[in-house]
Amino acid sequence: MTAERTATLDDVARAAGVSRATASRVVTGQGHASPRARDRVNAAVAALGYVPDASARALVTRTGTRLAIAVIGRTAAVLDDPYVGRVLTSAAHVAAEREVGVSLHWIPLADLASLSRLAGSRGLGGLVVVNPTPPALATVPRDLRGRVAAVGVGAPHVPSFDVDNRSGTDGVVRHLVRTGRRRIAMVSGPDWLPCGARAIEAYQRVLHESGGEPRIVPGDFTVARGAKAAIEIMARWPDTDAVFALSDLTALGVLDGLHGLGVRVPGDVAVAGFDDIAFAGLARPALTTTTHPVEKIATAAAAAVLDRRDTSGATFYPSTLVVRESA
Repeated sequence: MTAERTATLDDVARAAGVSRATASRVVTGQGHASPRARDRVNAAVAALGYVPDASARALVTRTGTRLAIAVIGRTAAVLDDPYVGRVLTSAAHVAAEREVGVSLHWIPLADLASLSRLAGSRGLGGLVVVNPTPPALATVPRDLRGRVAAVGVGAPHVPSFDVDNRSGTDGVVRHLVRTGRRRIAMVSGPDWLPCGARAIEAYQRVLHESGGEPRIVPGDFTVARGAKAAIEIMARWPDTDAVFALSDLTALGVLDGLHGLGVRVPGDVAVAGFDDIAFAGLARPALTTTTHPVEKIATAAAAAVLDRRDTSGATFYPSTLVVRESA
C-alpha cells in the first residue's frame, strides 16, 4: 500500500485470499468464518493497517458513514413502490459489507432543492438518486461529485445505472406483433421521467415497421392507473387487440380493468408488462413481461458510490422477454 491510499475491505479480502463477505464477517465480528479465515483476515488487517471502525475510517478517508437513497416522486407514496424496496435492500447489502449505514428519503418533485440539502447533510458518505432528472442532479453540490450515482439515466456528469428499456420494449412489442396483434396500445410511465422516452421510441418504431399506429396513454407505474388506462384505451380505440404497460403493476391494473369491462385476456386483448415482479407469474392469466434486474442495478450504483469507482456515463443492463399466458 502507498502512503496516499488508505486500505479498504477489498484490499484485506484480496490479501487474505477470502471473499469480501468473509472479510466483513471477521472484521465486524458478525457471522460465521472458519478459524483459518479469521487468522488470515486478522493478519491482513494488521499488515495493511486497515481501520475497521466505520467512524474512524470515515475521519481518515472523509467518506462519511451513511449512504442515502433519495427517491424522486410527486408524493411520499413513491417510497411504498416495490421497486424502491428492491433498490433499498440491494443497496443495504452493499453498505453492510462496507460497514456503512443506509437511509431512505423522499425528494418531492416540486422541491428538488431538498436533494441539495440532503447532499450537504452531516455524515453523508454517498448518495444514490432513484428516478433522476437532469434538473434534480444539477442541484447536487460539486464537492459531492464522485460520491453520487443514479438508478436511472439523468445527467451525463453523474454515473448512472439502468435497465435497457429500449431493447426490452422492442422485444415485448415485437412478440405481440409476431402473435398476430396489430392494434397495440401502450400505457407509458410518468411524463417527467426521461427514461420513459426510450421505451416510447422503441414502441413507436416497431409499430411503424408493422404498419400500426401508436396508441399511447400516460401512466404512473401504479395498479390504479392501469385499471383506469384500460377503460380509457377501450373507449378511445375499441378495436385494440393488445396493451403493453411500462410496468407490471400497471399491467396488473390493466388486467383488472379489462376484466371489469368483460374483455377476455388474451382472447380479445393481449396484455404485457415490464419488470417481471414476483406477482407477474401469479396473475390470472399469468403476465407476459420482460425482466428488470433491479438488484444488479442497485448493487452497481451503491458500489460505485462507496468504492469511488470511475464509472462515468450510463451503464445499461439487458432485459429478457418472459412469455406467459396473457400474451
